[in-house]
Amino acid sequence: MLNEILIGGGIATVSGVVGFFISKKLIISSFDIYTDQAKAKASAIENEAHLLLEKSNVKSREIQTAAAKEYEHAKVKAKADLHQREDDVIRKEQSFKRFKQNEEHKIQEESTRLKAQRINLDRNEKSVDSLKQRYENKIDEALHAMENCAGMTATEAKVILLEKIEEKSREEIAHIVRKSEIQAKEEAETKANYILAQATSRFAGEFASERLTNMVHLENDELKGRIIGKEGRNIKALETLMGVDIIIDDTPNAIMVSSFNLYRRAIATKTLKLLIEDGRIQPSKIEEIFQKVSDEFEAGILAEGEEIIADMDIGVMHPELKKLIGRLRYRASYGQNALAHTLEVAYLAGIMAAEMGGDPILAKRAGLLHDIGKALTHDHDGNHVDLGAEICNRYNEHSVVINAIYAHHGQEEINSVECGAVCAADALSAARPGARREVLESFLKRVTEIEEIASSHNGVKQAYAINAGREIRVIVNASLVTDDESILLAREIAKEIENKVQYPGDIKVNVIRESRAVEYAK
Repeated sequence: MLNEILIGGGIATVSGVVGFFISKKLIISSFDIYTDQAKAKASAIENEAHLLLEKSNVKSREIQTAAAKEYEHAKVKAKADLHQREDDVIRKEQSFKRFKQNEEHKIQEESTRLKAQRINLDRNEKSVDSLKQRYENKIDEALHAMENCAGMTATEAKVILLEKIEEKSREEIAHIVRKSEIQAKEEAETKANYILAQATSRFAGEFASERLTNMVHLENDELKGRIIGKEGRNIKALETLMGVDIIIDDTPNAIMVSSFNLYRRAIATKTLKLLIEDGRIQPSKIEEIFQKVSDEFEAGILAEGEEIIADMDIGVMHPELKKLIGRLRYRASYGQNALAHTLEVAYLAGIMAAEMGGDPILAKRAGLLHDIGKALTHDHDGNHVDLGAEICNRYNEHSVVINAIYAHHGQEEINSVECGAVCAADALSAARPGARREVLESFLKRVTEIEEIASSHNGVKQAYAINAGREIRVIVNASLVTDDESILLAREIAKEIENKVQYPGDIKVNVIRESRAVEYAK
C-alpha cells in the first residue's frame, strides 16, 4: 500500500516536472513569434516612413520649381510693364517739349506783335498831339479875331453870357447840380452795387404768399354735422382747444380753418384731418389727437431747425434757438414767410460779406437770427427786435448778431461788415417786387401810373416802364414831334411824374424819336 502511494507520488512529481519544462518551452516559442512579428511591423513602418519622406522631397522640389517659374514670369511681366511705363514717360516728355516749343513760339510772335502795335501807338500819339496843338492855335486865332470884331475879350464875353444864362436858368442849373451830385454818389458806390448784383444774381428767393385760412376737404357733407356735434359741443371744443375759428358754410365737401397764427392753424388743420380719418369725433378724442399732433409739430420744428443749421454750416447753436428757427416757418410778415425771408437774408448776407472781406459764416448766422424775435411775438409782449435781442443775449450769441438784430431796424449803428451785409440783404429781400404783398401792389400801381402819364401826351406812340419802374421809355411819332420838342416832352413828363407819383430815388425819362427811310432796289 505504501509502495503504491510512493509510486503514485513519484509519477505525479515526474509528470509535474515534465509539464513545467514543456510549458516553459511553449512560452519561449510564443515569445519568439511575437518578437519576430514586432520586428516585421517595425520594418514595415520604417519602409513607409522612407516612402513618405521621399514623396515629401519630390513634392518640395515640385513646389520649388513652380515658385521659380512663377517668379521668373512675374519678373518678366514687371520688366515689360516698366519698359512700357518708361516709353510712356518718354513720349509724354517729347509731347510736352513740343507743346512748350509751340507756346514759346506763340509768345514770341505775340510779343513781336505787341511791340509793333506799341510803336504804332506811339506814332499815333505824337500825331494826335501835333493835331491838337494845331487845333488850339486855330482856336486862339479865331478868338483873337472875334475879340477884335466884338470889342471885348473872351473873358468879358463869357462873364456876360453866364450872367444872362444864370438869370434865365437858375432853377435849371440847380437841378443839374443836384443831378451831378447824385451821379457822383452813384459812381462812389460802384463797388457796393457790384456786390449787391453778385449776391442777388447768385441767389433766387421764392415768391411768398401766405393766406389766413386753410381748407379741409370732406368726403361728404354729413361730416359737417359730426364736426359740429350735439349742441355745437365738438366745434366748441375744437375752437377752444386749438385757438382757431372753424368756418362751416355752404361750400360743398369742405370746411375752413381761420387764424392769423400760422402755427396754430397748421396744428388745427392736421388735427381735423386725423379726426376725420379716425371717425370718432368727440371731445376726449379731440384732446388726445390734438396733444399728439402738437407733440409731433414741436419735434418737427426742432428737427427742421437742426437741419437748417447743419445745411448752412454755421456752428453750434442752443436747441431753443433751433426750435425758434423752425417755428419761423409758421410766421409771416406782409404775406412773406418769415423762414423763407430769413434764409434768403442769411444766404445773401454770406455772399456779400465774403465779397467785402468779412466773415461769411458769422454773416449767415446773424442773417439767420436777425428776425428770430418774430417766432415769439404771438406768445409774448413786445416787438420782435427786443424779443430777438433778449433771447440771443440769453444764449450768449455773438455781438455782431445782436448788432444786426437792432441795426436792421435802425435802432443801432452798423458796427461791422457782417452787420452791414445783413441789413443790405434784409432790405433786398423785403423790397424786391413780388416778395411782399403790399410792396407788389404799390409797385404795380406806380408802374401803371408812370406809363399812363407818358402815354397821355400828344405824339406818343408807346410808353413802357423798365428797370423795376426806375426808367420810362417813350417812343414818339417822328412826323409829329421834332428833336427839340422831344427834349421838352421829356422834361414835361418828368415834371408830371414828380408831381403825381410817389416813388423812391429817381425815374429816368427816355424819349426816343426815330426816323426811317425805306427804298427798294429793283
